[in-house]
Amino acid sequence: MKTGFVAAQLVSQIQAWGRELAFSQIGVTGVDLSAAEPGLNAWLQAGFHGDMGYMASHGLKRARPAELVPGTVSVITARMDYLPRDTPEGWQAIELGRLERPGEAVVSLYARGRDYHKVLRNRLQKLAERIATEVGPLGHRVFTDSAPVLEAELASRSGQGWRGKHTLVLNREGGSMFFLGEIYVDIALPASEPVSDHCGACTACIEVCPTRAILGPQRLDARRCISYLTIEHAGAIPEDLRPLVGNRIYGCDDCQLVCPWNKFAQRSPLPDFDPREGLAGSRLIDLFAWTEAEFLRRTEGSPIRRIGHERWLRNIAVAMGNALSAVAGVERNALHQALVARSEHPSALVREHVAWALERGGRESGIPEGTAVS
Repeated sequence: MKTGFVAAQLVSQIQAWGRELAFSQIGVTGVDLSAAEPGLNAWLQAGFHGDMGYMASHGLKRARPAELVPGTVSVITARMDYLPRDTPEGWQAIELGRLERPGEAVVSLYARGRDYHKVLRNRLQKLAERIATEVGPLGHRVFTDSAPVLEAELASRSGQGWRGKHTLVLNREGGSMFFLGEIYVDIALPASEPVSDHCGACTACIEVCPTRAILGPQRLDARRCISYLTIEHAGAIPEDLRPLVGNRIYGCDDCQLVCPWNKFAQRSPLPDFDPREGLAGSRLIDLFAWTEAEFLRRTEGSPIRRIGHERWLRNIAVAMGNALSAVAGVERNALHQALVARSEHPSALVREHVAWALERGGRESGIPEGTAVS
């Protein structure tokens, strides 16, 4: 263990450095997460992790930081607000309004700017280097949604907030619109005080979930979650869930948009999270027309790139099928023709979802599949 520093003073210094690096809050916790193991085991045994095999393959190492990174004694946690700098007042109502426009593509707020993995990882690494400058050689490893780490558990234990009923971490001064990251270190630091739960009797997040993925307080079946279906899931989206996806093509913010605590969500000071052109307010039909080359160009440095062009088209096809059943006239005809143009796509996955979209549009309207309408 390193010597020659006062641990409490070092934590205060780390928190100051964290603020300079645009982190909203820095906390510290120990490595004993044994109390979280039964819940993790039960979640995995129920199969709620779906296709996310990595969640199970690492077993309980997720709840054992000292096994994941031998020598770890403390975990420094960080959170970073991500609302864009120019986010207007009443942003929650504005975002909910997008769901009422079937032809508009809805991308989760966090994914409209630069890939947060890169932003947080770089700044966490800088923070670790500053700590090493202060204490000498430092055994450490930086994480941001990048390894078998129980991020929400570590965050709640270190005072970043409490686990909301939607399973996300909630903070009284920042809602839930923030990213989490960690630095596993081999020095003993005093733990931050956890905070109490302030959800009370509110069940807004549970009630709003389009697919009923939130089974109860802090019980999430990821297999039904739209964020999982549009991002993590590589295969066909289950047919019974497709109509519930609506016009959401990458992620879902519904449970956060209705959360009363998000009236306190903070704007990020960083330009990294400002929305890119085309990822807010665009028409489904325009995004569906992107070639793979255009998709790669427009999503360079974006978290969206990780799903690839095939799943991008899959997701948009589902949204277009839902839009077909809700619009009429010129807009409906344009959606129909765009889907027909992709009906012979080389990917069987894309073809399946395009066929479903055309069938859904025809079934809802009573118009035979393949018929143009004006």
